[in-house]
Amino acid sequence: MEENLKRINKFLSEVGYCSRREADKLIDAGRVTINGEVPEMGTKLSPTDIVHVDGKEIKNNKTDFVYLAFNKPVGIVCTTDTRVEKDNIIDFIKYPKRIFPIGRLDKPSEGLILLTDDGDIVNKILRASNNHEKEYIVTVDKPISQTFIEHMSRGIYLDELEKTTKPCIVEKLGTNTFKIILTQGLNRQIRRMCEYLTYEVETLKRVRIMNIKLDMPLGEFRELTKPEFTELNRLLEDSTKTFKANLIHKKKRN
Repeated sequence: MEENLKRINKFLSEVGYCSRREADKLIDAGRVTINGEVPEMGTKLSPTDIVHVDGKEIKNNKTDFVYLAFNKPVGIVCTTDTRVEKDNIIDFIKYPKRIFPIGRLDKPSEGLILLTDDGDIVNKILRASNNHEKEYIVTVDKPISQTFIEHMSRGIYLDELEKTTKPCIVEKLGTNTFKIILTQGLNRQIRRMCEYLTYEVETLKRVRIMNIKLDMPLGEFRELTKPEFTELNRLLEDSTKTFKANLIHKKKRN
């Protein structure tokens, strides 16, 4: 019987209501009920349980999932909470189905972000331990030195996050412009790394997520092509969805 149980955040993610992270926020805010009762974090569902969010019943009637690539303009916020943010990504796109962004792109940043209603794929793409590449073009406020490139490439300890960034690929493109390829996504990571080296980011654009490239006009979106999605799935084959699963995978290899 236990194998038929599913955590509430996983259920909301799989049916395409929101990501697991957003689901945890909804649960913590008391906006989710199971059989009329507000659940605790981590509560598991049985197939007969009835789930409501803000009083509306959520059913698992998913068939085809949506996968979008969107060129986010500066000023748009990557949140699904339309009650909080006026310039949120959901209201901007106005897609006819409920979707949510895979990860974030800061409000002052622009470029590629993926959106979906397939919660199962989100953690596979986002988890840093899966080492999936994200590529950015960045302009800073003064000429870039070789020391800057070397420090950024090796990794920088960020005091406020108490973490050292992973080694990454950094290439100078112009006097004040560089390309950086990350395999992690710490909060405001590139901006914090530049600030540590006394540089200020003037523009930041994400141009690639794994095999998906930015190729649409600013403010527009498109569906992933079949070849793109096939290659994305191939790249995700060995990806783990959770930290626990990743530990199990490492133990088996050792």
